[in-house]
Parts: sequence; C-alpha cells; structure tokens
Amino acid sequence: MPNYLSPGVYIEEVPSGSKPIQSAGTSVCAFIGFTEKRPAGNLGEPVLVTSWTQYTNSFGGFVAGAMLPLSVYGYFLNGGGICFIQSLMAAEETATKTGAAARKPSLQLPARGADGGASLEIETKSSGPVSITVADPPPGSPDDQFTLTIHGPGGAEEVFNNLTFERKKGSRYAVDVVNKESKLIKLAEIESAAPLAERRPVLNTYNLPAPQAATSALVSTKSFEGDLSARVGLAGLEAIEQITMVCVPDLMAGYLSGQLSREDVKGVQLAVIAHCEKMKDRFAILDALPDLSPQQVDDWRMKEAGYDSAFAALYYPWIWVANPMANGSGPSSIKIPPSGYVAGLYARVDTERGVHKAPANEILRGVLRLEMEVSKGEQDILNPHSINCIRSFPGRGIRVWGARTLSSDSAWRYINVRRLFSMIEESVYEGTQWVVFEPNDMDLWARVKRTITAYLTTVWRSGALFGATPGEAFFVKCDAENNPADIRDAGMLVVEVGIAPVKPAEFVIFRFSQIS
Repeated sequence: MPNYLSPGVYIEEVPSGSKPIQSAGTSVCAFIGFTEKRPAGNLGEPVLVTSWTQYTNSFGGFVAGAMLPLSVYGYFLNGGGICFIQSLMAAEETATKTGAAARKPSLQLPARGADGGASLEIETKSSGPVSITVADPPPGSPDDQFTLTIHGPGGAEEVFNNLTFERKKGSRYAVDVVNKESKLIKLAEIESAAPLAERRPVLNTYNLPAPQAATSALVSTKSFEGDLSARVGLAGLEAIEQITMVCVPDLMAGYLSGQLSREDVKGVQLAVIAHCEKMKDRFAILDALPDLSPQQVDDWRMKEAGYDSAFAALYYPWIWVANPMANGSGPSSIKIPPSGYVAGLYARVDTERGVHKAPANEILRGVLRLEMEVSKGEQDILNPHSINCIRSFPGRGIRVWGARTLSSDSAWRYINVRRLFSMIEESVYEGTQWVVFEPNDMDLWARVKRTITAYLTTVWRSGALFGATPGEAFFVKCDAENNPADIRDAGMLVVEVGIAPVKPAEFVIFRFSQIS
C-alpha cells in the first residue's frame, strides 16, 4: 500500500482480479524444402510469408523437381494465411556450390562416320521426359539429310524433315531450324571435319531424362534435421512459437531424385514427429511414399514405418495438380505429395468452423485427380491403420476422407482432439504467465480458477466441448486439496483441468425397421 503523507485525494489503479485468456493461433504452417532463390543474407532461417505474392518476391517461383513451391501455392489456394518458409537450399546457389552449370539434362547423338564422334548435343527445354528419334529423310532426299522426331510429355510431338549440317542459303541447317521452331529441345552442333553424310546422327531413339531440381544433389537427412544454433532445419523451428503445423514436402523430392532411400524418408519423418512431440504445440502432416498401391502403402505404414504418435497424421495418395511450369511444352499436370494442400485445408477449417472440427469431408481445392482411386473396400483396410485417404466422389469432388492421428491410444485417435488440446494448453500457458511469483494463497487459487473457467466457458460456447452445461464440459480444480503445504513449500501451484472434447461422427449409422 502506498504511504500517504499529506491530506488530499489519491487515485489508485488496481487489477480487476480477472485476466482474460485469448485462444492461441492454430493455422500457421512451417514448410521445409527447396526454393528457386532466397532473400539476401538468408542462410536457411525461417521467413514469415503471408501470401503467394510475398513468397515469390522472397523465394522466386516454381522449380523443376522441387515440391515446396507447389505445396506452398496449394496451401494458400486452400485457405492458408500465414506460414514460415525454411529454404534448405536455393537452386541458384546449388550450381555454384557443386561446380555444375545451371543447365538442363543433355545428351550427344553419335555420328554415322567411322571416327566414332558425335554430331549434335541436345538439351531439353521441357520439365518432363523427352525422346528423340532419328530417321531417314523422305525418299529422294540427299544422303546428308535426316529427320528428327521429338516426343514430349503428354503426347506432344514435333517432326523436322530434311535437316542437314550444310549451312548454305536455302538448306535446312539442323541447329537453326530446330532452335527456332522447337518448344521441347535445343540443339548445339559438335564441330567436325567429316563429310556431311558421315555427320548424320545414327538412326535410333534417344531418351532425355526429365530435369531434376538442382538442389537434389545436396539432399541428406542432416539437411532436414538442421541445427538450433544456426536456426536451420527442424531444429531451427524450435525458436518460433507461432508454428502449429509442419510439412516437409521436399523430403519426397529427395526420394524421387534417388538421393534419399526409404529408410532416409522414415528417419526424417520420425525426426519431424519427434520435433512436434517435443514442442507439443504443433502437428506433423506426413506424406506417404509415391507410386504405392493401397496394399503397399498399408504394408509400408504397418511393417516398415510403424509410426505411433498423436502429433502426426499420414495422407494417401499423391495428387495431380496443374503444372505451372508447362509453358505450352511440358505436361499439363504434375503429381505432388498432398501435405501442403492438406495444411491449407486445416487452416481453412480452423477459420470457418474452429480447430475442434475434424479437417475431413472437405474439398481439396486445385486438385485435378488422384494418383490412385481408393475404393471403400480398400479404405476399410487403411482407415483402421490410421492412413487418411483422399478420395474422389462423383458430384462431390475430391475430398479428404479421414481424420485420424498415427496414435495407437484411442484417447488421441482424432486429429481435431489433439489439436484442440494443443490450442487450449498453449492458450492457458500464454494467458497465465502473470501467476508466476504471485503469493501462493487462496486468493491466487480463486483468481486462477476464475480466469481458466471463464476461458473454457468461451471454448464450450463455441461448440468445441461436449456437455449441456459448462459443468458437464470441463472442470477446474485449484484449492487446498491439490495444493497442500508440502506442494506450496516446494514453490509449486497445481491446477487440475479436465476437458470433454467433441469427437467427430466418423461412423454414421441409420437403423431402419419395418413398421405396420
């Protein structure tokens, strides 16, 4: 109490005794992977991004072989609003670090001459696989001419007849003709003194591989696990409290490029799960391996991966989306892991309905088709094993049709239950910091109980808790019974909170009977 020394009127501001708790955010995703570029001075630290435009300004656009840009685009498309981007490596940096030129895959066509040399070097312009067929020219053509047929993704085809290495006026010099007209390849001549007829490429079909992300050469499990002191990788996310979801889509880019094995995929996903379990305020959205049948993904989940965690969910199958890198020459669609699109759906459901609503029976925006059409009979096998299926329904679109965590504990079976508890726990943690070092007496017990009760009543009114009254939905206990003298002497205040969450109606059963 202030010490008053002279007569007069004094005004004091006193606390009301109730400090309201606000719900913590639930819709902030962290993406770890590869990008086209990075902001100046960024060495892999997480960067806050609030829109696709802001992402492209900081990290560039789409990169062949990289899944993160496509996943972030799908995140915003499906309702995501805030995310953190952690670029492990940018494509423009990789060429410098590996000493490789920033070129797409190329090959040399052998010449027909006896010296065994090559005549043409071919570089792909397409983001997909390309094949080149060398054939004889139409009948009656000079013997130094040949025909090139280029087969591109999606059935694209280009035919160039009467090509030659002769550069005189009126001739169809191969390099000039193809480079001017082709949308699929680029040619370069390999100089030789051999006669024109001997420089013709050998009749055959040649395959150019699809370009991979330049970053794929540097993928390792250590890249994803990171380092806390350097603020990179999974460890670097520990310092950011706002994050509530974690996606690692480029883990699959490393797998597709051959840099990571199935064991490596399992190791990184286990590290993601361990990170979320350690932090307790975030949830891992995992992708299944690509090109697996329902039986294969079930075997992988149960026998090979064997995950068991309430802080993670697994989604199957992969999805086909529009290919933004097509540019009129590549395939019109591209197959990617679903985690980024699903994370956007989580954010959309949180905003429209609340975190207590299971993120299922909702449309995935921007998905053209599925890698595998899962039947009801196949999902009857996968769902009990906590593999959340994405399915296509006639007239209802492509929807997420599962809401289970990877936990074997039935109390934490559903995603919305785990995420609701994480939100409430984080909200109470942030909203009761004022309690620390307060006098541990009955007045404090009453204030703490009143504060938490008021907050949980608001949560109950939002429909997140089960019960006709607040008393049925939750309880808060903070009194002498759970705070005896020995607990107080140890400097502790114990508050017991019980919550009855709403659980999704996963199985809706109608019982019909015949009446007269």
